[in-house]
Amino acid sequence: MWAIVLNEQNFDETIASWVTLVDFWAEWCGPCQMMLPILSDFATKMEGKMKVAKVNVDENPGLAAKFRVMSIPNLVVFKDGKAVEQMVWVQQADALEKTCSKYL
Repeated sequence: MWAIVLNEQNFDETIASWVTLVDFWAEWCGPCQMMLPILSDFATKMEGKMKVAKVNVDENPGLAAKFRVMSIPNLVVFKDGKAVEQMVWVQQADALEKTCSKYL
């Protein structure tokens, strides 16, 4: 299982309810590539508990600007449409779980 791919059209609707972890990333970003298998495993583990999604900042600069994404990877936790926590740089699965579990 892999994350939901978000863009300007489906972003607001996707994060509107439930807990959603959004990874702001880019293909050219080495640390973002390091996050891919971690996020893939995390998405599988959390299936049915929360959503895991990703936004390509090169394809969606408006979303990156809206959430003040200056460094990537940048992971933002949303609860019912509101950003509640942000993590910058590569995060391990246990850190993701610890952060996200506060909002489940």
